[in-house]
Amino acid sequence: MPESKTARIRRVSYHKVFVPYRHVVEWSAGIRPGTTRLIAEVETEDGVTGWGETNCLWDFVEPLFANTLIPLVTGDDAFRIERILKRVEGAGFYHHKRAMVAAVAALEMALWDIVGKYAGLPLYQLWGGTFRNEVPIVAYIQSNDPALLEQEAVAAVAAGFRTIKLKMGMSETADIDHVRLVREAVGPDIRLRGDVNGAWTIGTAKRQLRKLERFDLEYIEQPLPLEDLNGHAMLRRQTCIPIALDESAYTLQDVSAIIRADAADVILLDAHEAGGLLPTRKAAAVCEAAGIPVTLHSGAELGISTAANLHLATTIPNLILAIDSQYPNQTEDIITQPFDFTGGVMRVPQGPGLGVTPDRDKLQRLATDRIQNAYLDPSRPDFFPMKPQY
Repeated sequence: MPESKTARIRRVSYHKVFVPYRHVVEWSAGIRPGTTRLIAEVETEDGVTGWGETNCLWDFVEPLFANTLIPLVTGDDAFRIERILKRVEGAGFYHHKRAMVAAVAALEMALWDIVGKYAGLPLYQLWGGTFRNEVPIVAYIQSNDPALLEQEAVAAVAAGFRTIKLKMGMSETADIDHVRLVREAVGPDIRLRGDVNGAWTIGTAKRQLRKLERFDLEYIEQPLPLEDLNGHAMLRRQTCIPIALDESAYTLQDVSAIIRADAADVILLDAHEAGGLLPTRKAAAVCEAAGIPVTLHSGAELGISTAANLHLATTIPNLILAIDSQYPNQTEDIITQPFDFTGGVMRVPQGPGLGVTPDRDKLQRLATDRIQNAYLDPSRPDFFPMKPQY
């Protein structure tokens, strides 16, 4: 038997970038002018470089990546992904899993990119091949301005999008008025989903869901605070609107708890919240066994993470709903060949690994040393979000 192949990690580094949105995002926790992302670069002793990306909306992501992950994995074997994940968890994060997931997701993604490049195959081939050839994405409309909501909804349908997602949780009145406005603007055949971001109390949720039933929503996402699985299970029994959970569903253990509590009709997965692509695939399989469809949450991914999401979406059988994506709202990308989203669909890259190439000039030009207004609202200095708010 030949000696097993290894890919020793020689160097790990990262870039932090900020890309402005075309339209500022408004939601129940404030406003965001753009997306801040951490880009991981992992090089093996053979000179193969893997790239990863993660959400960098919180101050702890960068120091965790720099101070814990880099020294922990340098010199390790890039092929031993499962072991590396457990090693990171064992470095003090087994009781703080949600604190580690975003940082480790960038590393793990880069390791998969390396595996694919050594194999000479795109990730979807390593994961069993494509289950679907193209991936529908949502038109993500995140505004509190009724005129802009209507304008963007009509434009999205004209551009070929078949699913629209709205941010809710702004106010009790706006919750209903915005859904009514968009439904009337796009007609009955477009799928419409709303994301409350945990802004409702149980009592408010019961009242609001009853009012919303006539608009035929695909689902309501995270109506209650993330910890309240019993409350979400109760809402499922009282409304015909499917209940979807995202903020409650970070880790594999979170997903298992949701299923045991019978708390969701749909679960949104996110590799950056799960701690990597492998944990995301595991969570999808657990949901598949329970008969629960999944889709992918969006934290405003740039090209590297978008590629990763497409590899996931093309290979997961029970991912039968359009995935969230804020890609159309990004002003630019950090890869050499940005994605096409014509007709509201994207297609998986065909190159080895993730199949995308970062543009080093853009990484340098878009570099930032701070997280730019991820939460809160500078125009309202006394505002802060309550979960629940009303």
